[in-house]
Amino acid sequence: MPFKVIRNDITKVSADVIVNTANPYPVYARGTDARIYEAAGAAELLEERKKIGRIERGKAAITLAYRLPAKYIIHTVGPVWEGGNHHEADCLASCLKESLRLAEFYGCESIAFPLISTGVYGFPKDLAIQIFAAVIYDYLLHNDMEVTLVLYDDESYEISGKLFPHVVDYFQEAEPGTACFGSFEEAIQVKEKPFHEYLWELVRESGMQGPEIYRAANITKQHFSKIISNKDYTPGKNTVCALGLALGLDLETLEELLKKAGYSLTDSKPFDLAVKYFAVNGMHNAVENNLYLFEHGIEQLGTVPKEA
Repeated sequence: MPFKVIRNDITKVSADVIVNTANPYPVYARGTDARIYEAAGAAELLEERKKIGRIERGKAAITLAYRLPAKYIIHTVGPVWEGGNHHEADCLASCLKESLRLAEFYGCESIAFPLISTGVYGFPKDLAIQIFAAVIYDYLLHNDMEVTLVLYDDESYEISGKLFPHVVDYFQEAEPGTACFGSFEEAIQVKEKPFHEYLWELVRESGMQGPEIYRAANITKQHFSKIISNKDYTPGKNTVCALGLALGLDLETLEELLKKAGYSLTDSKPFDLAVKYFAVNGMHNAVENNLYLFEHGIEQLGTVPKEA
């Protein structure tokens, strides 16, 4: 059967190619991305990924698979869901087509996909599954490849059952207590980079000097030094937003930085909506942005007095 749908941990699936739903930049975040890096060997994989650099949305690049049961990993950057009117479906389809093209070019006979963009990027799972089916079936009309769509969460599994009659659930077939998390010790093991380490990585990638960053972020030199030097200290949400904007992060990476610090942006707060607007429109200077915020009676970016 050239196309099958299963429920499993993609790092346990044997295929010539494992597809990773990747970050545009050479960092790994959470979810599928983190599981693949950790299973493959994060240090080695990240070093090779850095040589590729930024990957545009809808595009793909290939690396070795290291300790995964595969020959290669294809890293593809999916769309962030913005309501469906920003070519998100076309971008997701492009991710699939580019990954298949690369796999074919490297002589691969089998490929395993996760459900790209349906995690932190917010792409609706039902629509994503429909796009997968349409693209894969069209590809297999003219090409020979064993394609596996690997689902992980309950919602995706339930939706898939409405479209595909035979979805094998490898989690149910596992021994009780061994399905997703193994032992309690394994379940509580931190596998993602903490806020301090992730911020440091973004600072290095930006190529900016300290004064450029803290001035653009509207925070004091002393507070910036505390943030950078104290790995146990996490600044407030306003400061994290200001730092992310000052570093020139896109909205997706800014939101990932916020999550590392324990925060999030919602659509129910004017401040959060303003930060999203600044990130999407490339407005990175907190001092200038604060003029807009002040005019509309919204709290300011940068150091809050009690933080410093």
